[in-house]
Amino acid sequence: MSRCVALLGGSFDPVHNGHLALADVFTRLLPADALRVIPARPWQKSALLATDAQRIAMLELAFAGFPAPVTIDTQELDRDGATYTVDTLRALRAELGDEVSLVFLIGADQLQRLDTWRDWRALFELANLGVAARPGFSLADAALPPAVLQELAPRRAPAEQLRATPRGLVCVAPLLAVDVSATEIRSALRQGDEANSLLPPVVLDYIQQHNLYKI
Repeated sequence: MSRCVALLGGSFDPVHNGHLALADVFTRLLPADALRVIPARPWQKSALLATDAQRIAMLELAFAGFPAPVTIDTQELDRDGATYTVDTLRALRAELGDEVSLVFLIGADQLQRLDTWRDWRALFELANLGVAARPGFSLADAALPPAVLQELAPRRAPAEQLRATPRGLVCVAPLLAVDVSATEIRSALRQGDEANSLLPPVVLDYIQQHNLYKI
């Protein structure tokens, strides 16, 4: 059986329980042999508040003891200038070979704006997509941009088919119980509100020790 590697990208400013739930759902559903977590400097978002080193440290804490082997892949941080998912997938395909199943994990909110990503159609030529529904973000056909829907419709497949196929398929997972956004977490931390239910305890401890997100 060929290998299957799940890929989780994001700004992780900070990493939260929603990220962990997304990774866990697909790692078990596929099942994946390994997970690559890829912190980014996303060009579509405002400036990050934690440093690269702090975000990596929080990821290492959050994913310690995860049920599959985890690698924190820093290639997007190591590049100069803007970083794009399509370039990362090309680099991973070159590194891991043509036969491995790559499954790039995203939430429903990201799928709704997939057509704003650089060379987004090329993503399907490089990897499969694992999409997790989230409360408040519809995956109904009417909620998706027509171009995304056109690409998505013929590619939908069950998780076991993604595991056996290197690229080009899309699996939509059941609704995630956790509805968390990093923006909400930063706001809660800034106001001194409780964020215990939104963050892994080790990440919350790190944030408090380093006095992050107070401004």
